[in-house]
Amino acid sequence: MLDSVLIANRGEIACRIIKTARRLGLRTVAVYSEADRDALHVRMADEAVAIGPSPSSESYLVGERILEAAKATGAASIHPGYGFLSENAAFAEACAEAGIVFVGPSASAIRAMGLKDGAKALMEKAGVPVVPGYHGERQEAEFLKQKAYEIGYPVLIKAVAGGGGKGMRRVDKAIEFEAALASAQREAKSAFGDARVLIEKFVLNPRHIEIQVFGDGKGNAVHLFERDCSAQRRHQKVLEEAPAPGMTQETRAAMGAAAVAAAKAVNYAGAGTIEFIADGSGTLRPDGFWFMEMNTRLQVEHPVTEMITGQDLVEWQFRIASGEGLPLSQDEISIRGHAVEVRLYAEDPDTGFLPSTGRLDLLELPESEGVRIDTGVETGAEISAFYDPMIAKLIAYGPDRQTALDRLAVQFDRSLIAGPKNNLAFLAALVAHEEVRRGGFDTGLIDRDLARLTAGEVGEETIAAAVAALVLPEVPAETFGWQDPFAATNAFELTGRRQTGVRVEVDGEPREVAIEWRGGTASVAGGETSGAGRVVRSDRGTYAVEAGRAVRVTLVDHLARVAEDAEGASAVKAPMHGKVIAVDVAPGDRVEKGARLAVVEAMKMEHAITAPRDGTVETVFVTEGAQVDQGAPVVALADED
Repeated sequence: MLDSVLIANRGEIACRIIKTARRLGLRTVAVYSEADRDALHVRMADEAVAIGPSPSSESYLVGERILEAAKATGAASIHPGYGFLSENAAFAEACAEAGIVFVGPSASAIRAMGLKDGAKALMEKAGVPVVPGYHGERQEAEFLKQKAYEIGYPVLIKAVAGGGGKGMRRVDKAIEFEAALASAQREAKSAFGDARVLIEKFVLNPRHIEIQVFGDGKGNAVHLFERDCSAQRRHQKVLEEAPAPGMTQETRAAMGAAAVAAAKAVNYAGAGTIEFIADGSGTLRPDGFWFMEMNTRLQVEHPVTEMITGQDLVEWQFRIASGEGLPLSQDEISIRGHAVEVRLYAEDPDTGFLPSTGRLDLLELPESEGVRIDTGVETGAEISAFYDPMIAKLIAYGPDRQTALDRLAVQFDRSLIAGPKNNLAFLAALVAHEEVRRGGFDTGLIDRDLARLTAGEVGEETIAAAVAALVLPEVPAETFGWQDPFAATNAFELTGRRQTGVRVEVDGEPREVAIEWRGGTASVAGGETSGAGRVVRSDRGTYAVEAGRAVRVTLVDHLARVAEDAEGASAVKAPMHGKVIAVDVAPGDRVEKGARLAVVEAMKMEHAITAPRDGTVETVFVTEGAQVDQGAPVVALADED
């Protein structure tokens, strides 16, 4: 067994790797950027080395600095986690040249499977079914448009390199193709440094099912069954589970055999995942699935496989990297129970899942029966615009699927996140959705039912209670009734009920909350408090919390607010921190509601800023290439005469 490892990653996966490495007796070395100086993974490791500024392109993606840190600390191996350098063949080669073990596959296997077009050609030779499409070298827009026509709409434009839904666009009509292609290429270039794309037939009612594989690099490979990752938004996984609902033994055997054949085709070593698209219009069939891609690394969703097999996949990685054989044969691996994983993200489901940044004022994830929590942050941590905004992964296990889902629902009820916008309430609604409960959903579920999944808000009664906590800080915030400081007695009133209008901001939006004083206690005017929510204080503010949602409530200076509104009433503001990659208007342009004004990129994803109404562009505040803060003005619109 190796004696030491440097983890070339950050956040949740770095913490998770450290736990297994420590159990196996390996000395652990963390690396960190300036933004991560005080991060949890840095404190967990035996040693930590600074590797550069906050942008990943200047720190976590600089292989030379990672290797320098490994040499300086005497690390025998480097575990890349997922993302960053985990699928970088040149980095794997550099590790080998430096005499440091790369805990992953060979550089040749990474190259063979790293580009989707070449991987599909290789899979066809290995007898693995692939999705119909164009996987060639030509990249002219007109040529690709013609290929899309020949394949037949709808089609999927996909970046040749990378993954995570970046550089991917679904196109339903020929008239939409050119704009979608340009956007996909631009995003792919930004995320992976490679603008090339391929065109595939879009499978209607698709299900995303993947197989976990392991190889020993000596021609042997096994699979650890499937994971269903069909609940997606923007082609990114939201909910993953194992085993797949509705999976038959015949189809499981066919998928497993195809995945093992794929791994053997490149003499694979270590952990990998073969991703398939399956026809979800009916029962899963042995002839109804097609190869999409192989991820030559550990997957974010690997814990559900660990839960149903009882195996530690990171331990398997270390053992194979140490030169040992596969820990178990295929016949020795079995399924027990069911596991479901969701990813808690700092993102706003109400605005198209835009990333949200800022300090985690509160993070409460108490332990629940059958639930595993993997996280790399804690209360007080900063969710940075430089990296993926994951807060935690919640993995629920049970003897059957319904028990696992029920345990996850209990965990949602007990959890609290305050600070950046987050998807806790959205995930709770998703897990409660009847299609998810029934197991009869496909990759289009979230898009089809997004309005319902994002419905709901913190009630006025709960907000009123938060206002009371601000106005009367000496009263415990957990109570919804509080004493009226102006009441001479609690038993008799000459003037009857009295109302007070309090001006506040709720998550930055101005609002007036009417407080009604009755019999020495206060409540929201016009109704009774329901008791469904609660108020939580922290050193960063006061929050009204209800049904998984948390909004920050602050008192405001009314005169200051009026002046601010007068200056910024016509401004269209940036919904997130990011880089301006396109400006589509100029002063004097007339625009209609919904017209694109600019495009902002954050965390390698593009977001179009559109006109909220008809008007004339009065001022453009940004230029292409500029950085903008969340809430900064982008364009000012004047009303049309």
